[in-house]
Amino acid sequence: MNNTPKLYPLKFTPILKEKVWGGRKLATHLHKRGEGLLGESWEISGVRGAISEVSNGALKGKEITKLLIQYKEEIVGATIYKNFGNEFPLLFKFIDARETLSVQLHPNETLAKERHDSFGKTEMWYIMEAEPDADLILGFNKPMDLDTYTKELSENNLAAILHHEKVQKGDSFFIAPGTVHAIGAGVVLAEIQQTSDITYRIYDWDRPDINGKLRQLHIEEALDAIDYDKPDAKLSYSKEKDARVQLKSTPYFEVNTLQLTQDFIPDLSTISSFVVYMCVEGNTELHSEGFSEKLIKGETILVPASIRNIHFKTKGAKLLEIYIP
Repeated sequence: MNNTPKLYPLKFTPILKEKVWGGRKLATHLHKRGEGLLGESWEISGVRGAISEVSNGALKGKEITKLLIQYKEEIVGATIYKNFGNEFPLLFKFIDARETLSVQLHPNETLAKERHDSFGKTEMWYIMEAEPDADLILGFNKPMDLDTYTKELSENNLAAILHHEKVQKGDSFFIAPGTVHAIGAGVVLAEIQQTSDITYRIYDWDRPDINGKLRQLHIEEALDAIDYDKPDAKLSYSKEKDARVQLKSTPYFEVNTLQLTQDFIPDLSTISSFVVYMCVEGNTELHSEGFSEKLIKGETILVPASIRNIHFKTKGAKLLEIYIP
């Protein structure tokens, strides 16, 4: 007799990360339960040392890696299981920046594999909230190459050559590996990225961490990892309602928006991977094969690859829909 529970849309317990630059909006605006300066809520993670656990239904308490061992392609899809095995390939976060984050970049696939035996880190952001005059740091404010960068660095001039881009709610940005970037103060965003925690920090505002110590910088490692060209980061997308609107397609993930004003049935028939929904505005209820789960702003749910029939009941919600093409 098979006692293995049938799969259903899965929620996970957020893994909350206290950060010196964090604030309280993850708790007050996104309903996270935690004290202190909360900078990040890891919604679904297979990163070693921070493995997500199911928070709903019959599989409550199970780690996502153990689910992969048990259910294999039923969770993630056959191709993805073949490529990644029991390693969950994406990391989903909500981030609250009370202060500007460190200026950083992430290595590409080749460098990450060579140096860290890790995936590279391609990521994207969706701005959920932005205070007036909030901005992001994206690349440089003048033409740059290795020699120019090294000269500016030697003169302690890095902060002066960074490009600041104003942001508002609804903006979205693609952060390719090598892009120098930082989330600015007053921004709350959703982040989708490859499963990797490799970061090269190049400037941290001379700010001590929560333990009162200056954080390590990775000046030398970053030199040949930086993409010195101007990044084409900001994404343009249609504001069409009650339809799937593509934000970005990469080999690592595809991200769409669903701006819903009424009940909606997404067509998952051509998608062979798991599908994750992040609620960035409003609230909805996901229904699937006799199962239902509420989703409010700041919550995330994973629809296993074995489930293709779902529908949303709502009077108003905005969702990010993410899967692997």
